[in-house]
Amino acid sequence: MQTAIARARRHSHYLARHLDSGGLKPEILARMLEKVLETADFQAFADWEKIRAEENEEELARQLRLLRRYVVAHIIVRDINRISDLNEVTRTITLFADFAVNTALDFAYAYYQGLYGTPIGRHTGEAQHLSVVAMGKAGGYELNVSSDIDLIFIYPEAGETEGRRARENQEFFTKVGQKLIALLNDHTADGQVFRVDMRLRPDGDAGALVLSETALEQYLVQHGREWERYAWCKGRVITPHANGIQSLVRPFVFRKYLDYNAYEAMRGLHRQIRSEVGRKGMADNVKLGAGGIREVEFIAQIFQMIRGGQIRALQLKGTQETLAKLGETGILPPEQVEMLLEAYRFLRDVEHRLQYWDDRQTQILPDNPEQQQLLAESMGFEDYAAFSDGLNARRRQINAVFNDILSEPETEQSGGGNAWAWIWQTEPDEEARRGRLKEHGFEADTVAARLDQMRGSHKYRHLSAHAQARFDAVVPALAEAAAHTPKPTAALLRLTDFLESISRRSAYLAFLNEHPQTLRQLAGIMAQSSWAAAYLAQYPILLDELISAQLLDTHFDWPKLAAELSDGLKQCGGDTEAQMDLLRRFQHAQQFRLAVQDLAGLWTVEALSDQLSALADTVIAAALPAVWAETPKKHTDTPRFAVIGYGKLGGKELGYASDLDLVYLYDDPHPDAADTYGRLARRLTNRLSAATGAGTLYEVDLRLRPNGESGFMAHSTAAFEKYQRESAWTWEHQALTRARFICGSEAIQTAFNRIRSDILTAERNQAKLAREITEMREKMFPAHPPVNSNVKYARGGVVDVEFIVQYLILAHARRHPPLLDNYGNIALLNIAADCGLIDKTLADQSRTAYRFYRRQQHNTKLRDAEKVEVDAVLLAHYQSVRSLWAQVFGGEARFEAV
Repeated sequence: MQTAIARARRHSHYLARHLDSGGLKPEILARMLEKVLETADFQAFADWEKIRAEENEEELARQLRLLRRYVVAHIIVRDINRISDLNEVTRTITLFADFAVNTALDFAYAYYQGLYGTPIGRHTGEAQHLSVVAMGKAGGYELNVSSDIDLIFIYPEAGETEGRRARENQEFFTKVGQKLIALLNDHTADGQVFRVDMRLRPDGDAGALVLSETALEQYLVQHGREWERYAWCKGRVITPHANGIQSLVRPFVFRKYLDYNAYEAMRGLHRQIRSEVGRKGMADNVKLGAGGIREVEFIAQIFQMIRGGQIRALQLKGTQETLAKLGETGILPPEQVEMLLEAYRFLRDVEHRLQYWDDRQTQILPDNPEQQQLLAESMGFEDYAAFSDGLNARRRQINAVFNDILSEPETEQSGGGNAWAWIWQTEPDEEARRGRLKEHGFEADTVAARLDQMRGSHKYRHLSAHAQARFDAVVPALAEAAAHTPKPTAALLRLTDFLESISRRSAYLAFLNEHPQTLRQLAGIMAQSSWAAAYLAQYPILLDELISAQLLDTHFDWPKLAAELSDGLKQCGGDTEAQMDLLRRFQHAQQFRLAVQDLAGLWTVEALSDQLSALADTVIAAALPAVWAETPKKHTDTPRFAVIGYGKLGGKELGYASDLDLVYLYDDPHPDAADTYGRLARRLTNRLSAATGAGTLYEVDLRLRPNGESGFMAHSTAAFEKYQRESAWTWEHQALTRARFICGSEAIQTAFNRIRSDILTAERNQAKLAREITEMREKMFPAHPPVNSNVKYARGGVVDVEFIVQYLILAHARRHPPLLDNYGNIALLNIAADCGLIDKTLADQSRTAYRFYRRQQHNTKLRDAEKVEVDAVLLAHYQSVRSLWAQVFGGEARFEAV
């Protein structure tokens, strides 16, 4: 290690000075350099317990300063020689800061406890301890060797000490805090441990040095400012004592909604910093200058501020881990994240080398040629010019991303914005306005009346001045965006309805102003689909998806998404409402993403249904363990329970608004099993179907369970099998053809698949089966007349195809096992034809017809399609299916189309 020490001292006057003066013993330093330092190493450095017991304040201060000298030397040598990486450097000094604070706190607390007794809470009657919150880099495990440490002191509750010289808890902890600061911050002959900065506490230098948790909560609620939210993002309690600080701070920092107001706040804070940098002539500051460390931190934290309340996985402390999570979640492109991480590590390495030189908290590049050359060499460059080129290239990359994210919103977009101000003037020239509306393809009277009605509405007139200005700015931009769609009037009317619905929620108005590039996309969606427009109005939080890098990415990695959803539910702890909201936000986001891709023509109907079915599977599979964890009076940690999907979910033909047909099974001999799994079934159904502040998930239909609405919520596999064998009607066996295991116990999955196979392959009287199925079809006619304009119930329509397939499975699966595979009706028709059960031509024609019907149903839902036109094409499709029906069942049904 002597070679490493010799190399490092060239790059650090601080290290050389202490080695030469004897302030560092080479043999001690060499032993320390062999490993990464941990808290245990700091603990073993001195007899801290003895020092505290003897109340030897001078010795404590000396040992802490000496330990700090060795820790800094350890970091310098290992970093300069590239033995360590950035994470080790920052973690080591941060762990030492944590240790130093706790060591000083233990000493100060014991000292004043001896004088005044133990502080006691007035309400709980329990002993009180001071919690220290590390802010900034200390909170994020990102300290530099020469950093100061930003601290906040919090104690649980008011009260007084129990000693004869009683003091109020406020006074007691103030004295403790003052001594802690002195032990670390005061300069002695041995230097100092850390500069301690207390200005981030409530009310800054004018505020109390310590405050209770109640006082902290009141301050945050009543007076907390946006920059304090930014600061508290990294707030970390570094003391071991019980406290409620996190629960107080989290709702202040991480809002439940998407907080796009954070853009404006962060811009304001950054403008102040930029102004200060310019005023002091610090353009070469690698932290505060353009493209510096602070801009990377801002990029990470702006997304935490906006989305952290919605995505708990973003509630992180460190810049690097936050950036990585932004890439994982698709909020930032992965390649951009990699660039930012590499540039950030480079800048932090530069920052450390500047501070190693003389243990000064500086981020200013040197102007001394000798120091410049040494800096370049320590960063792996031949000379300072090459180093500067590398540094500047990275700073330009950072600054470009920063400007893209945090630049001021555009006031005009492609000639729009101000150019369209005429449409929203207070006193327009009505004739001219209507003329221009017509020129742009609008129905002038309709649009003009709508705009006038909106301006005179109660909602608009009662907006705050700030919100009204945002509203006024976005109306012309929305009009211009609508004009570029094929249906400008419909688009603008839906856009204005949407705008009114979100007008009281300033964060969404902020989004529309911050992201004008999304307005044409928003208009295009609303022009095509009243369903999508209504969905957005119901869940405006989905606006955020419009700027997602994954919006039009048709690759859905369901296992990965499932793992992320599961992790998110675990992070909610036992908060049921938070879990339900998370499930809903996840489902809404993925469904909206699919809808946008669908409108863009990126999916076939069958492929889209597969994705919507996979989404439902993922949600149910995530909800089940979360519900089980909260189910009371359990007799086992692992539920022997499963969810079976029927109907459209079972057949993987789910649509945007489809119900979930579910059946719950269990296989558990415990005496309490029926009650336990009945409760689980009710809770799971409620978790999936109840409305919360985040909206709804699915309508759940349990009527296909044994005995329907009069049956138990959950059935044992034995009871299910007995029912299917002895009591089930033919229509229930028809339903079983589309049933499949969704999630739960693998043993039940095996049992269910066996039961399903046994039932569907049972020997049947084919004539009787055909008669029962045709009679069941005819029983539907009074409630659902087979009119040709209804592709679902028309003779030769969707239901007829489904009944044909179900008959073929029940009649022939015994001899043709491929029919048991739940591939969907289109594939099963092909399988039946390959097995020689139906005519190949009729099968192909019926498959084409079924696709056509599904597309018509889908377009009616999503694309504002009118009722199906009864033309020669449709009638030909009906005839194909009716011909297949005649072949399968031996003749036309008795009720002809009407």
